[in-house]
Amino acid sequence: MAEPAAVDPPRSAPGRWGQGWRGELGRLLEVVALVGLVVTQPLLDVLGRSPDFFLFHRAGPAQILLLTALVAVLPTVAVAVLGALSRLAGRTARALTHTGLVGLLLAALAVQVGRHVTPLRGVPLLLVAVLAGVGGAAAHRRWRAPSRVLRLAAAGPVAFVALFLLVSPTSAVVLPRGDGGAAGTAQGTGVHPPVVMLILDELPLVSLLGADGRIDATRYPHFAELAGGSTWYRNSTGVSGWTPNALPAMLTGRYPARQVAPHYSQYPDNLFTAFGGLYDIRAEESITRLCPPSRCEQPVAPKQGLGVLVRETGKLLGRLAGPTESAVDPEDSYRERTRAEAGLDAAEPVPADPTFRWDSLDDNQPARFTTFLAGLTPTARPTLHFLHLLMPHSPWAYLPSGARYDAPEDLPNDGAGWIDLARQRHLAQLGYTDRLIGETLRTLRASGLYDQALVVVTADHGVSFRPGAQGRGMDAIKAAAGEVAWVPTFVKEPRQQTGRVDDRNWEHVDLLPTVADEANIRLPWRVDGRSARQAPRTDGTKHFYDRPGEPVTFPGGVPAPPPLPTPHPLVGTEVRAGPAGGNARVADLAAFTATDPDTGTLPALVWGDVPDRIPDGTLLAVAVNGRIGAVVPVVPPDPGGRRFAALLTDDKLFRAGSNQLDVFQVATDGTLRRLALS
Repeated sequence: MAEPAAVDPPRSAPGRWGQGWRGELGRLLEVVALVGLVVTQPLLDVLGRSPDFFLFHRAGPAQILLLTALVAVLPTVAVAVLGALSRLAGRTARALTHTGLVGLLLAALAVQVGRHVTPLRGVPLLLVAVLAGVGGAAAHRRWRAPSRVLRLAAAGPVAFVALFLLVSPTSAVVLPRGDGGAAGTAQGTGVHPPVVMLILDELPLVSLLGADGRIDATRYPHFAELAGGSTWYRNSTGVSGWTPNALPAMLTGRYPARQVAPHYSQYPDNLFTAFGGLYDIRAEESITRLCPPSRCEQPVAPKQGLGVLVRETGKLLGRLAGPTESAVDPEDSYRERTRAEAGLDAAEPVPADPTFRWDSLDDNQPARFTTFLAGLTPTARPTLHFLHLLMPHSPWAYLPSGARYDAPEDLPNDGAGWIDLARQRHLAQLGYTDRLIGETLRTLRASGLYDQALVVVTADHGVSFRPGAQGRGMDAIKAAAGEVAWVPTFVKEPRQQTGRVDDRNWEHVDLLPTVADEANIRLPWRVDGRSARQAPRTDGTKHFYDRPGEPVTFPGGVPAPPPLPTPHPLVGTEVRAGPAGGNARVADLAAFTATDPDTGTLPALVWGDVPDRIPDGTLLAVAVNGRIGAVVPVVPPDPGGRRFAALLTDDKLFRAGSNQLDVFQVATDGTLRRLALS
């Protein structure tokens, strides 16, 4: 009897099952590739070149690794889950959903590429990106080649993460190697005096100068007091406009050579390692970590947490993915927290400035400055007190009195009208910084440290407020080197009683050798700078590094200060209004109806928008309680609309409770027309 023919088991169901999962895997790989290009790569690229972001937020390796995982995985999972859910509606819906997601991701990628390779911005760029997304989705649906390319590109996110963790400048923060260089040795038989170093940030020398080229003692009495008892190196320049390059140069004595993290593993030979063998070190760094754990335990403010990193990274993604250039400076997130925000004990022995209008303004004092002041006490062992304070660096939020005000993040800093406002806000914050200098000097005298200590006050770089060249980059250096490179530098030697001016060619690589000489410490490495105890340079050339290893040179010489804008004659006058007419919208109008000065915050920045019928250049007078505090122009429209903004620097305009805010249109004949506010 013949055996029955073998019958193959049915394969259709398992085949469809296997084919379905292979299809889902392929779609997942395509999503991984596209999300990696749209989200993971641009974020990790910027964060990898910005170790200062993590150093400022005091993020440890574990937090950075967790953030990296979130960036690399969470967006991919969200898109993949959205696609997978569409499978519930059937195979056709799943296929169409995936094609739509591919098109959206390709359009998002086109926006980023278009911003880099084309002059298109805004709506035109969006239209081109949509067309690119539609075309890419159609090609993906019609041909197999795009799918194959995307599936191969799914390895990209792994490579992006590896480059971030192992190769980028931020890798030194995630995986630090080494623990500092050699310690300095005693030089001669001299004593080692206490050393107090206060490094300010983004402070051009010219902002302090009066018309006579000296410190304007009326506006900045405490800087003038400091100059009156120290050596003022008036021809002093920073070597870079970027703190992660400038501060290491100051503290190593070497010009910037490589783009690396401002971290002790990359700069093992620095001020802290040199002094660590002979001095106790109390260091408060902001966006650097040059003091290694073997030399000092830096006071650490309460942790800001992963939530802060995620929030700021989300803001960064919004700026990277948008079709327009962001008006927000990423470094504006580097804001000094106040002692109240940091939760410092109100009973901490911090001197109170009796000239503050409200006692509660002490809570507005930067938290790290509070800790720095508390540590300025005599000790049995020589001590180095170091603070890098992000003042008067933007974001500008202080009036000269110390009162704070709120401002929108997207106010432009360049362009008609805006650059004048930016400089005014900078000068107001500089006025408050002058108060902090006064507190430092008063504390040093009260503790008995002032006479015996070596006191150094300087800034890492300046900033330009030149129209068309605002900022600290190469455009600003070319147009206004005097505002970017020249910084105030004061060195008070132990027992120095009278001030003097030294106009030698000082570059900030001279800071460490000068401080080491004054502290009688021999540096165990070669430096590019020279001590002020040595003969001055015969060459007046200045060296500036917009990029490490690429110096730009220009001649020295103390810059002349730009003229201060002349206040409008209406400022400070009582309001004599003409007829009412017109309207304007003012943000946060409710703040004027319930002002509480005892909180230390005032609605001192008034901003809003006006209708198109009010021409560009029209002057607006802003008054509080019947007195005009500012006169500003209506400026051409920017991405935020037809806006105006005015800073009311005189906090005496305000009172507790309800305040009357008025905005007037100033006619060419001086007549004021009251605008209805909403």
